[in-house]
Amino acid sequence: MSPDLLFLFTDRIGVFVFAISGGIVAVRKEMDLFGVIVMAFLPAIGGGTLRDLILSQPVFWLEDTQTLGFAIAGGLAAFFFHRWLENFRPLRWADAIGMALFAVTGAAKAAALGHGWPVVLIMGTMTASAGGLLRDVVANEKPLLLLKSEIYATAALLGSLVYFLTSLWTGDEFLAFVLGLGSAFVLRALGIVFKLSLPRSPF
Repeated sequence: MSPDLLFLFTDRIGVFVFAISGGIVAVRKEMDLFGVIVMAFLPAIGGGTLRDLILSQPVFWLEDTQTLGFAIAGGLAAFFFHRWLENFRPLRWADAIGMALFAVTGAAKAAALGHGWPVVLIMGTMTASAGGLLRDVVANEKPLLLLKSEIYATAALLGSLVYFLTSLWTGDEFLAFVLGLGSAFVLRALGIVFKLSLPRSPF
């Protein structure tokens, strides 16, 4: 699989699963179908939109309008199947998958433009977390990004770093994607299951 095709495939999956997380929040808030779709769009395209604007690149969903269809599909899945999804603690796990996917796609886009590691890490973390933060703020929920009890943005940062280093050392984009995605998801999963968190000031 070519790097461009891998990037496109991963980005669309990330849009879909992040849209599910936004749709589920809307369903819990008892929003109607329109509200569910709107809330699905916020995490699905919010982080990537901000990334592209900062990098002075064409906004990804304007060039690839099929992405909007994946966002709508994720919202509809949450609307019609939320009762089944609720049995699997869907919000945090869908969010974890989307976070990991967007971390590596954001990092990959910055790296492809020739930026150094600080920008690559920032763009990966921003792509992974900004949309979810927007979703939670609009829904008046406690942002997962800022929860003291769980690791979130740190997982996106790790995934971006692993992607960057693997790509730099091996030149293998597919391996970099897999390892970056896996490391971000595993750390986030450990945070969910074991309530891991970064240390806080004792004062």
